[in-house]
Amino acid sequence: MRKVWIAAALVAASLFDAAAQEGVTVDSLLKQGYEVKAAFPSNAGPGLVLQKGDAVVMCFVAETKKSADVATQYCKPVH
Repeated sequence: MRKVWIAAALVAASLFDAAAQEGVTVDSLLKQGYEVKAAFPSNAGPGLVLQKGDAVVMCFVAETKKSADVATQYCKPVH
């Protein structure tokens, strides 16, 4: 069931072509009370699905060899 939900989130994000939320990071979403509900590999980098109530956001992150931090590439709302 979880895989179906993740697939549905990916399809919805691509179909609605939501604009990337500038300045939104995984860290800022977590501070707003969002929870990580799923993680998945993708060609855009590791993906995270975060949720707070009915609001669902999909973020893509990247790491670098020079830093232990994982940086947010971009986040998009899932409708």
